[in-house]
Amino acid sequence: MTRTQIQLPDALYQRAKAFAAQREISLAEVTRRGLELFLDRFPSDAPPSDAWTLPCVDAGRIKVPLQALRGIAADEEATRSLNGR
Repeated sequence: MTRTQIQLPDALYQRAKAFAAQREISLAEVTRRGLELFLDRFPSDAPPSDAWTLPCVDAGRIKVPLQALRGIAADEEATRSLNGR
């Protein structure tokens, strides 16, 4: 097993220590499991994707003008403020 040293933001370190304590495992074990999960989720043998592109969504061909959307949003916001939300 290889020893290593990492730097963590204080808040992340505290969350990880609390997580480890709740489960009665070491911080090292939390780190190992987290890395395994991350590396399983993003395998290195996957071909790197080209540049990111904005996904296209088929919204059922319903088109609402931008100005109408602004009006709908303003009405919704006004209604929420009147209802105390």
